[in-house]
Amino acid sequence: MSSTFQRPAVIRSIFLFAGFVAVLLGVSGLSAQTSGAAESDEAAAIRTLLGTTQPSMEILGIAPSPVPGLYEVSIQNGQSIYVSADAQYLIPGDLFQAGENGLVNMGELRRNILRKNKIAALDEKDMIIFPAEGESKATVTVFTDVDCPYCRKLHGDIAELNKMGITLRYLAFPRTGLDTETHYKMVSTWCAEDRKAMFTVAKRGGDVPTADCDNPVAAQYELGREVGVTGTPALVFEDGTILPGYVPAATLAQYLFAQE
Repeated sequence: MSSTFQRPAVIRSIFLFAGFVAVLLGVSGLSAQTSGAAESDEAAAIRTLLGTTQPSMEILGIAPSPVPGLYEVSIQNGQSIYVSADAQYLIPGDLFQAGENGLVNMGELRRNILRKNKIAALDEKDMIIFPAEGESKATVTVFTDVDCPYCRKLHGDIAELNKMGITLRYLAFPRTGLDTETHYKMVSTWCAEDRKAMFTVAKRGGDVPTADCDNPVAAQYELGREVGVTGTPALVFEDGTILPGYVPAATLAQYLFAQE
């Protein structure tokens, strides 16, 4: 699907607000990490300085930004900060570019590509998929939590969404983190003999028999954190854009089919 169409006003507002919130959340609680990739002398100097002055920051990559003399430092949750070439000035947040149709969030565009590529690399056998009835007109990948009220609300729309031609692919994202009750419930769901049926049982608050197997729950949770998921449900569209929170079926279809 093309990503050039305008989103409905409500969804555009949600995306903009969520971007600013994610920046604030993404700058804290990080651990140090080094990169084996070759870097310029300026990038290496920035990495050294940040490693000394910001030891809790996880640095995933450093590259020149579109603005001369300014480097983009990629950190956890798909977020970035910008640092001057002399490593003396740091700007948290996203870089915006003035375009014909208004301001373009360059950081969000980069995160869209990251999400799109990371999700495209996943094996669908590790997902729980509810396919569209007949021809699939759109696919939405959802980071979900089986105990999340709004995740349950979204799953309650599954039949309507499938009838509209929308395929939903679920990835695990236990909001309470790993090694928690919800995490183990999701492991049991993914390990059930009939994954889809047990998933619906879990979404309805039913009992999930304990089960264990080689499962993708922890890996999907870490992937979600890497690409900027901070809550559930988090809907990722085919172009990599993300929409946090529940959206009624009709509103979701309006956005998806406006891009065809």
